[in-house]
Amino acid sequence: MKRKGDKRTFHDAGNKPAQSKHKRVTLKAVANYVGLTPGTVSTVLNNSPASASVPQRTKDRILAAARELDYRPHFFARSLRVQRTFTVGVICQETGDSYSSTIISGIERYLREKGFLFWTVAHRNDHKLLESYSQLLLERGIEGFIAIDTVLPESPRLPTVAVAGHKPLVGVTNLVLNQRVGTKMAVEHLFELGHREIAYLRGPKTSTDSEERWQSTVEAVRSVNLEVNPELVIQLEGWVGSPDAGCAPTVDLLRCNRRFTALFAYNDYAAIGAMSALNEAGLRVPDDVSVVGFDDIQIAQYVNPRLTTIRQPLRCMGELAARALLDRIEGGPFMPEILVEPELVVRRSTAAPNPRS
Repeated sequence: MKRKGDKRTFHDAGNKPAQSKHKRVTLKAVANYVGLTPGTVSTVLNNSPASASVPQRTKDRILAAARELDYRPHFFARSLRVQRTFTVGVICQETGDSYSSTIISGIERYLREKGFLFWTVAHRNDHKLLESYSQLLLERGIEGFIAIDTVLPESPRLPTVAVAGHKPLVGVTNLVLNQRVGTKMAVEHLFELGHREIAYLRGPKTSTDSEERWQSTVEAVRSVNLEVNPELVIQLEGWVGSPDAGCAPTVDLLRCNRRFTALFAYNDYAAIGAMSALNEAGLRVPDDVSVVGFDDIQIAQYVNPRLTTIRQPLRCMGELAARALLDRIEGGPFMPEILVEPELVVRRSTAAPNPRS
């Protein structure tokens, strides 16, 4: 029934607005439904600064009407109107490893809540590819960058957040884990178990965390009155996003015939590869050699034995990066650094050294 002077149309049953299943509900239709101007409705639905002057009761009416009518904003019309794309670019080394994919899942969760989309590119440590992808993203009209474990050659022209970024650049917010705390927890855990001869799988030069994590490891070792034995340090090379990263280097370590009762790996993948190599050599983890990883990727709790590691809150880091970037895009204050705290997760891959080994 339609009443005179009433701009709303109802079904005879259910008291719901009559809408075609295939016809997009327009902003004007929502405005007519609540009896307000399209400008007021747009202000509230886009949560623009001007919406602060709209009474909360009116906002609630508009939002309820949008839900009831199943209103969905037209992305391209909105972009043209406000001259924005609501899109950001995410740059990483690889997309297939658990480290990057978990961070990206946190980024996606936050951006989705805020109505943003994102493009993801993987440069595979190819500087020319990084440069061309960055230019391509700019041409797509992105409003900002999130770089994951990527060495940025210069300050981008747009607001940027670098996850695991340690290089100070103008306009770039570095979101970093507290490496000193993380490495100290790992070294002290092994020391308190009784380990004095510790081997190390040092991170590759292509990873942005490598140098600071290694220097922090050396400091942590000295803090317990030990020294790093150069003969027990193996430099990892290339991509460290699979167990292959730690398998062959651990074989090389065993060939040196230098005694060690524990091994601290650059990341969980390298630690899992190291455990495989130790098992192949007839050594038991942790009975003969204790192993500690870094990151706490999902598989760390399912390998045998379950891996003791330093946890990075990767999904949370992704959300923090996305939040910081959107704050910058919206004109918020610039923060040069966001520091994230790690956590020691003790599982089955570490134990006191076996004197009979």
